Amino acid sequence: MLDREGYRPNVGIILCNCRNEVFWGKRVREHSWQFPQGGIKHGETPVQAMYRELQEEVGLMPAHVRILGRTRDWLRYDVPAQWLRREWRTNYRGQKQIWFLLRLTGRDNDVSLRASVKPEFDAWRWHQYWAPLDTVIEFKRGVYQQALTELSHYLHRDQRRGHHDDVVSAQESGSTSDQKHLRW
Repeated sequence: MLDREGYRPNVGIILCNCRNEVFWGKRVREHSWQFPQGGIKHGETPVQAMYRELQEEVGLMPAHVRILGRTRDWLRYDVPAQWLRREWRTNYRGQKQIWFLLRLTGRDNDVSLRASVKPEFDAWRWHQYWAPLDTVIEFKRGVYQQALTELSHYLHRDQRRGHHDDVVSAQESGSTSDQKHLRW
């Protein structure tokens, strides 16, 4: 599913731990690392796609994370011609993404890279928040910079609150007062 400009709708996921380090996944049988991401299926909302991709690629369920924020608008990157599949070369330009910043509320051992029959990653680690900008593939670097920059204030706002368990309890009870900062 491509939009009129040739971009595939997609979600990107920045998953952080309590130390504000980010999940960094190594693509299967490659030497490249990236954040979890994936396409939005027809009829899916970005939030639904994010939770599906999170489960498929990282093995985490909604109960393992808390949404801290998301990008306001689509962020786009063009895929260089040498990276395109032959059948996509006529219409496809790249990805347009809504990025989510999530806090892991579960444990590290809740991560399961084998949750899907076709795993995306074969290794992972926690990385400093800004470090992915130094190692992500060049054509994604601009979008990573935009997403990390826009979402960083949610991370700091969450830290200033300093009441991780209170927010989780409020979400479970249906309270929305702690969720006002999310832009949907």
